[in-house]
Order: sequence, then structure tokens, then C-alpha cells
Amino acid sequence: MNPHTSSEPIAGNDQSAWARLRSIRAPWVWSFAGAVLVWLAIAAIFGFGIAGNVAQTALTYGVFMVLVGLGQMLVITSGVGNIDLSVPSTIALAGVVGMHVMQGANAQIALGIAAALGVGVAVGLANYALIRLLRIPPIIATLSSSFIIQSVAITQGRQLPPPPPALGAFATGGFLHVPYIALVALVLSFALAVLLHRAVYGRRLSAIGQNSRAAWLAGVDVHRTRCLAYVLSSMIAALAALLLSAVSGGASLDMGVEYMLISIAVVVIGGTLVTGGKPTIAGVWGASMFLFLTNAVLNAVGADAGVRSIVYGVLIIAVTVAAGGKALR
Repeated sequence: MNPHTSSEPIAGNDQSAWARLRSIRAPWVWSFAGAVLVWLAIAAIFGFGIAGNVAQTALTYGVFMVLVGLGQMLVITSGVGNIDLSVPSTIALAGVVGMHVMQGANAQIALGIAAALGVGVAVGLANYALIRLLRIPPIIATLSSSFIIQSVAITQGRQLPPPPPALGAFATGGFLHVPYIALVALVLSFALAVLLHRAVYGRRLSAIGQNSRAAWLAGVDVHRTRCLAYVLSSMIAALAALLLSAVSGGASLDMGVEYMLISIAVVVIGGTLVTGGKPTIAGVWGASMFLFLTNAVLNAVGADAGVRSIVYGVLIIAVTVAAGGKALR
């Protein structure tokens, strides 16, 4: 027997195993694995008591990363170049409008929610109007609209009333140690999972993201489908604004600033294909928990906002090169 024949299959198996590892069908697994490793590191350094408190906090404040990530995921899924940079300003305006309409009264909560979501619908339609009618690239259209939206928010952001007591109690309460806002995000995630994977709209959105011309030739209304993705993104940002205002005791003009880069980071790190057509809701959750725990570690060592932004940027580049770089060439 040739001695070389026994070694070749082993090398081939090793190579194929590595190839299977890199092309794993569930890329969201990596984000969850990263979150678990960071949590274990926190437990090893600070103890399981502190790590448990951090995990509980992640289910409250990390949920806002999930919400903005879900909206951004829809837009990115709609194809190459599609992105929503108006998320921070939408959060500011929706929060300001919602608190103004509610006026701190429990009886006005439903009307305030409707007003905030209405802001989301208006922003989403305006963003896509810039993209479609004026043929402005999405990154420029949503960035420029964010300045206008922020300016409107500034004019309305004076003497804001506090959130209604019932809304504040809901945002800070929980069921079986699970925060209510985490349950809201979970329900929304299930609804989006049904929309993306069981409904006709989801199949159309994925088809457009993979090849918009082929989808158009197949009879898919490309612009209507993409427009709805932008509207849903803005509506989810508006929902996040209401919950963020309730948790923090009121709306502020800068409460959405940190979520522009984060909304992109959790989508990319979570495994959603940056070229479009392949969303992953579970990945958004895993990446959000991973980034929140990483942020907790950075805060513990005294890192400032600039360092955190650098870390997020490096993580995005690393994940894009490792998981999506091949698809982009």
C-alpha cells in the first residue's frame, strides 16, 4: 500500500472541515459564541454575581441594539448600497413627538404611540422618495435627511414632559426576571421572522436583494418592496425611541446618536449578508448581546466613546472580510 494514499484523505478532510466551518449555514452562531465567551470572561474576572447582573442589564439596554438592528437589517437585505443612516435622528424626532403628544398622561399613551409611529412612516417615505424620485444614493439620501429630521426635532425639543407613569412602569418592569421591553423585541422578532420567511413580502425582499433586475423581470415591484423596508426601519426606530424615552425618564435630542454605527454593526456581525438577500434575525440578537457585553468590558477598563467606536469598526471590518469578503469580490 502506498504510504501517501493514507495521508491525502486526512489532509482533504481537514481542508473540507475548515471550508465547512467558514461556510457555516448559520452565521448567527458566531455572534452568540462571541457573546458567551465575553460573558465567561466577565465572570472569570469579576465573578458570576457581577456577570449575572450584566446579563440582566443586557436584556434591558441591549434590546435597543436589537430593535435598531432589526430595522437596519430589512434595509440592508433589500440590496447592495441600501442603508439607513437616519436612524439616530428618527429616534430623536419620534421620541420628542411621542412625549409631546402624551404630555405625561396615561390616557394619551395610545395617541403618543400612534404619533411616534406616524413619524416613522413619514421618515421612511421621505427617505425613499429621495432615493427613488431624485435618484440619490441611499447613503447620501438618508444622511442628508437625518440633518433635516434632527433640525425639526430641535425645534420641538424644548420643555419636554416626562413619560406617562404607566409607560415608565412598563419599560422598567418585567415578567419572571425578563424585562417587558425584551419581550416586546422578542415578539417583534417573531413577527419579522414570519414576514421574511413565510410571507410573500419576505421572499420578494430576498429576491430583490440577491438580484433586483431578475426580481423585476419576474414581476416583483422592486420599488414598492424596498420602500416598505425603509418605512419599517423607521417605524422600528420610532418604537425604540418610545421605549428609550420611557426607560431614561424622558426624550432627548441626542439619545439616538450612538445607534447609527451600532445598527450597522449588529447586522453585519450577526451574519446578514452585506450584499443583500439574506437576513438573519437571530444574528441581530447574538451580535447585540456580544456588542453590549463587549461595551461593558470596555467601560470597566475605562475606555471612552472613541475607543468603543474603533472597536466596533474593527469588528465590522473583521467580520465582513472573514464572512462576506468572498461574496463581495
